[in-house]
Amino acid sequence: MNPKTVFSIVNALVMPQWLLMIFAPHWKWTQKLVDAYLIPVLLAVAYALYMITSFGNLDFMSFSTLKGIKQLFSEEQSVLVGWIHYLCFDLVAGTWIYKDSLAKSMNRIVVGLCLFFCLMLGPIGFLLYWISRKFAQANPT
Repeated sequence: MNPKTVFSIVNALVMPQWLLMIFAPHWKWTQKLVDAYLIPVLLAVAYALYMITSFGNLDFMSFSTLKGIKQLFSEEQSVLVGWIHYLCFDLVAGTWIYKDSLAKSMNRIVVGLCLFFCLMLGPIGFLLYWISRKFAQANPT
């Protein structure tokens, strides 16, 4: 499959879980999907397959310099592998936010915003949730 098609598929694959976590957090099918980790596992399989086929002669020392990273991501297929990595781990972080926020009965609007930022800007969403969580713990209602 060509990289553009895979890019479209993996982008579409993550959206149902993100949308359900944000807009239907208490729906039983949202909770079943999240608990199964199905979508992150599918992304991990795609990632593993691309890693095996794309980086046959992967030099792990490339990860130790910015120049090496730049060289690793100089090809379309390598960028796709990196993108799948981001999608997978942002979704895992979002899943943690979702589960933790339910356990702590966090404000759904605040959590929805944190999840949106986690989807779009990964670590920023995680940071916003962490700050919100600390603030909620310091100011119980």
